Amino acid sequence: MKKTYTKKYKSDPEVLPDVEQYILETIENNFHLSEEKINNIELASAEAAANCVLHGNKGNPKKILTVKIHLNNKKIVLSLKDEGDGFKPEEVPDPTIPENILKGSGRGLHIMRSLADDMNFNFTSGGTEIILSFNL
Repeated sequence: MKKTYTKKYKSDPEVLPDVEQYILETIENNFHLSEEKINNIELASAEAAANCVLHGNKGNPKKILTVKIHLNNKKIVLSLKDEGDGFKPEEVPDPTIPENILKGSGRGLHIMRSLADDMNFNFTSGGTEIILSFNL
């Protein structure tokens, strides 16, 4: 089995619940996964979508969030792409060190990295794509 689903959203924080629902329904319609795996996918994809909309596209509804879901018998690969200017992952402060523990932001990348089996970025002139992989 090899399937790909794609959906585009205007970059508005109000679409974030719809993005989550789309991802979860698509996966649940194709697989019967453990509650833990579903929760990991839900939280990691919610963080990725929020980062794309709020940080990448700066909440600009004229910019687009593109969500792709690639499914096969071995893994689920989620691709979320914004139209922003990008960032340097290595410059994002480590949220686990003492001086950053109480900060109200900066945990998204750490959370995604902890929950996904693999996380990569694709930086292009047209935006930043975050790729989250979950092994089955």
